[in-house]
Amino acid sequence: MKKFKYNVAISGASDVEICTDGTKEKAFELGQELARNKCVVISGATKGIPHKVSRGNREAGGVNVGFSPAVTRAAHTKCYKLPSEPYDIIIFTGADYAGRDIVMTKAAEAMIIISGSTGTMHEFLTAFETGKIIGVLEGTGGIADEIRHFLKVARKRAKAPILYHKEPKELVKLVVAELQKNDKLN
Repeated sequence: MKKFKYNVAISGASDVEICTDGTKEKAFELGQELARNKCVVISGATKGIPHKVSRGNREAGGVNVGFSPAVTRAAHTKCYKLPSEPYDIIIFTGADYAGRDIVMTKAAEAMIIISGSTGTMHEFLTAFETGKIIGVLEGTGGIADEIRHFLKVARKRAKAPILYHKEPKELVKLVVAELQKNDKLN
């Protein structure tokens, strides 16, 4: 059995209409790269970009853990209309979206932001305030392309590195390098 080393949360647009051209393909590639780097993909067990990352991760032999806003599998698929594949494990938080975001983010060692809207902003802020390593795939639209500006306006300093890149493979490399640095410190 393949040994996985890091838990990386993916936050991104569930509605891919806000994404720039090529973002879905980059998300899939990023998922594959996470699997190659022995990272478990954690997400909100949702559609859109997190789903694309999870599919890429699965195809490359990775493991996907989804955190559902629902209380049961039936509610997850019928009420929330969310997918149950390609998740190896789904944790049913029963905490709706805002509560699910917090639990999911805190379960990760790092987070990668791809495009996104208000839910992504909530997850980013949770990761930011709890000192998670954050990777931002720039050029994907939505929140991902506004984070630098937001932090400048907010005049806030991060507790952990925020890493930016336009290429999935390079962004994963940067995030994994930071996770490895943390291993050496602890």
